[in-house]
Amino acid sequence: MDVRSRTEYLKTLVERYLKAKKRGKGHLLDEYCRNTGQNRKYVIRKIAALAFGTPRAKKKRRAEYGKEVGAALEALWEIFDRPCGQRLKPVIVTELDRLRRLKEIEVTGQTARKLLRVSPATIDRLLRPQKQVWKAGRRYASRGPNLIAKRIPLRLTDWDTTQVGNIEMDLVFHCGASTAGDFISTLSTMDIASEWWEGEGIMGRSQQRVFKGLENIRERSPACWTGIDSDNDNMFINELLYRYCKQEKLAFTRSRPYHKNDNAHIEQKNFTHVRRPLGYLRYDTQTELALINDLYRNELRLYKNFFQPVMKLVRKERIEGRPVRVHGIPKTPYQRLMGSEQVLPETKKRLKQLYESLNPADLKRRIDKKLNNLFNLYDKKKKSSVTVDPYKKLEPSTVTFLMTQQP
Repeated sequence: MDVRSRTEYLKTLVERYLKAKKRGKGHLLDEYCRNTGQNRKYVIRKIAALAFGTPRAKKKRRAEYGKEVGAALEALWEIFDRPCGQRLKPVIVTELDRLRRLKEIEVTGQTARKLLRVSPATIDRLLRPQKQVWKAGRRYASRGPNLIAKRIPLRLTDWDTTQVGNIEMDLVFHCGASTAGDFISTLSTMDIASEWWEGEGIMGRSQQRVFKGLENIRERSPACWTGIDSDNDNMFINELLYRYCKQEKLAFTRSRPYHKNDNAHIEQKNFTHVRRPLGYLRYDTQTELALINDLYRNELRLYKNFFQPVMKLVRKERIEGRPVRVHGIPKTPYQRLMGSEQVLPETKKRLKQLYESLNPADLKRRIDKKLNNLFNLYDKKKKSSVTVDPYKKLEPSTVTFLMTQQP
């Protein structure tokens, strides 16, 4: 039966179909579908078109969240350093009233209630255009273990994530496209349980300077340290740090050589807390070191630890051959420490007083100002007029050092 024949056949059934009751309509549809082999829902739509003409346009649902909510979400997203919806939702709940009191966000009461009610998925949907605009604008080997390393036990990823005080640490180089000469490195540390992060800038790769930077970090960390874990870099695997850990009764462990994911926790922070703000440029002057340490010791640590929620993996299972990860409720490192029974009450009281004195929007402005000053310092010492993007890795030059010295 061709198309024309099927259409004529259907026209003869339309009048009977409209006059029939529900059961009769079902029998007519069964008969037509059996004879023509067409889909039942498709036939119902064709009957409606023949009987009533073109169908009416669907009535659009009224928007629940208007432009005012979208604008407020965009402002909050910028203040808290552009997190995803899952991480932005809890920080909106805890910080919206504070930002309204500080007049960083000016919204009506109705809009504030909507912001507290909006789901993480809706946040991502409303911020999708801004994220697209933002994104549009945007191998190393290590030596084998030495004799001291053989005395330091290996540790994989079997951490007790409920025990506060287990510290992972790593070095991030700010060498640009060349590792020649002295340059600044960031000593990055993180508590596994609370996700509390601390950083310290170090000039060169001296073991003494790395050790001094680690002592400075420990002095300002809110939790008592119980152990440290590092990679196999000689800046960590040395007699100085090994004796210090034995003296202070700290467990000292290391990852396997060439297994970067053994230090997965700190590797994540290396990007979000170091690379993302500072980029991939070469910093090698004392002025830059002073500015970087000023940022690490003040605004950046406060902003990241008090106002940046972190999602922690609860469990991972394999379903139908695919790994499925389940994460807990996003919380800031400050909230995790306040909820831990292992932190002293005096420490919690001091942290709460510090938290109540902070303004996240002001912290973000000061961070951006210092980063802008840092990039200006880099521009002043640059010998060429080539524009460099600080957030892209610099490729090593293919021209040899000797050739660059030729007149």
